Amino acid sequence: MVGKRDSKGSLLDALVIVIYFCRTRWFLNFKNQAKLQLWQTKNLNSFIKNTIRKTEYYQSLSIEKFVDLPYMDKSTMMENFSARNTLGIELEQALSVAKNAEQSRNFKPTINDITVGMSSGTSGKPGVFLVSKQERLKWAGILLAKTLPTVLLQQILLPWRAPLRIAFFLRANSNLYDTLNSRRIDFQFFDLLAGLEKSIVPLNAQQPHALVAPATVLRHLALAKINGSLTINPIHIVNVAEVLEATDGELIMRAFGVFPHQIYQATEGFLAYSCELGTLHLNETHLLIEKEWLDEKSGRFQPVITDFSRTTQLIVRYKLNDILQVAEKSCLCGRAETTLAAIEGRADEVLWLTEMDGQALKPVYPDLIRRVMVLVEPELDEYSIVQKNNAWNIDIKTQGNLHLAHGAVVHHLAKLCEGMQLVLPAIIFGQWSAPALGVKRRRIRCELT
Repeated sequence: MVGKRDSKGSLLDALVIVIYFCRTRWFLNFKNQAKLQLWQTKNLNSFIKNTIRKTEYYQSLSIEKFVDLPYMDKSTMMENFSARNTLGIELEQALSVAKNAEQSRNFKPTINDITVGMSSGTSGKPGVFLVSKQERLKWAGILLAKTLPTVLLQQILLPWRAPLRIAFFLRANSNLYDTLNSRRIDFQFFDLLAGLEKSIVPLNAQQPHALVAPATVLRHLALAKINGSLTINPIHIVNVAEVLEATDGELIMRAFGVFPHQIYQATEGFLAYSCELGTLHLNETHLLIEKEWLDEKSGRFQPVITDFSRTTQLIVRYKLNDILQVAEKSCLCGRAETTLAAIEGRADEVLWLTEMDGQALKPVYPDLIRRVMVLVEPELDEYSIVQKNNAWNIDIKTQGNLHLAHGAVVHHLAKLCEGMQLVLPAIIFGQWSAPALGVKRRRIRCELT
């Protein structure tokens, strides 16, 4: 983790990353729930006392304890953008920098060394985030500590070994991600908007130890590996930005011999990660995550995020539009941080059907739909389901007989509805078409009017 240049600044930056790495990996690896909660309480109290009062918005409120803090979401954050960041940066200025970066594909420009990023806007309007240099270094240390397997850590620390090579695919790059680049880490960004086919040659040349990409990209690369055009053999594979479905994981495992781990990273922060056993955990060492239950019996909830590690753009009791599911049992790794069974997707991916014995609507969670579609046939390549009032518009792509595939979809959905005592919706079949380059895959959506 030594800087590429032998400058004082680069060495100091590398030292900061190392400090946060060691602190997170070995000193904040809580195995006891009470100690984790004590750590969170201490940091939250300090955050309320020393950080939030630096913003215009929170200065105007009477805040004595955590429960006094109001909830926020993307719309309220954007409406009060300058009042909710500690530097008073205006939304128009931040948006200008972010949009110029999107158009030019040059993600280096900052506002007085503050990185500006923009979300993809899959849940509506895009969000804007601000990260200081200190926060970028902290993020890099924490991310590596939480996600880097020991075998790849040795790749960084042992000078006689080649640098750790990371290939990273996403719609947009950022100074945040480039913070990982150093003399001991060869971090290469692959722009999804440039097209995946153009990445094969440079990817083969890099031969990455770690491959980080959305599930749809990992699926495409797995097929390229199987057909022989891709020759890489990554030791570690990580899914980001999209829901990892079981069929994708199995294909990636078949192609590379490695089952993908996951990083749950959003505009709102670094939210969850896979441990060494491949189990998802919330990043509760640096966040407080309240659970707004959708179905407590099944463990499904929407997270409410407070990031007490950020000091520029404050994320305080931020209601995310995502659905997470708590695992029935704690992970064998022993971490006190909450174990997740799945990141299911967004709240608007929950479909709604009428109960057989009345007019009440009952939720059908996206994980249940995905399990049904897996049963349709092995040749089913892609699908999308959009609910519009009482009808489900289903588009599929299959290598087999399309008519038989349609029949199988209806059959398995009917069995699901029968088991849940729900009325089967009207089903309208159409032709599946691939999303535009760089657009996140969202197979299931509810568009009730």
